[in-house]
Amino acid sequence: MTITEYSPTEVQSLISPELRGLLIKDVRKNWQDLTDEMGERGVHQMAAFLATSTRSDEPLTPSLRVDLFWHAFVQRTVPYIAFSRSLGVDYIHHVPDENGCGSDPEAGRAAMALTTAAIRSAGFSIDAGFWPNEGAADCSQCHAGCTDSPVGGK
Repeated sequence: MTITEYSPTEVQSLISPELRGLLIKDVRKNWQDLTDEMGERGVHQMAAFLATSTRSDEPLTPSLRVDLFWHAFVQRTVPYIAFSRSLGVDYIHHVPDENGCGSDPEAGRAAMALTTAAIRSAGFSIDAGFWPNEGAADCSQCHAGCTDSPVGGK
């Protein structure tokens, strides 16, 4: 099924409970104190970010916490490609920043503001625990340094 106009509920339903569990387990390798509840919230924020990125002409940037979930998902290529295609694109490309996180904190804050505004405009909720410009604890004000590719996968 390809979703051309989607609701947040439809997007979230594209990731099965089994896959959610695997993603949480994968992320927990780098975030040992990640709870199941926080993991579910992370999967929701990642899905919102990815779905929004398929409709944005601007490159969007995940927070460090959201990027952990994106890295876990992109490594599971079969469900990741199926998710991308369900949103009407061949593949949501992950493009690392060659300059690295922290190279320009002001640009990082601007990227987070642009991204969270786009996610909200797409009808998704922002979970403040996952976005530094929204109050995420344990996150610096830099961005993850990764973006989607607004042209590559469409």
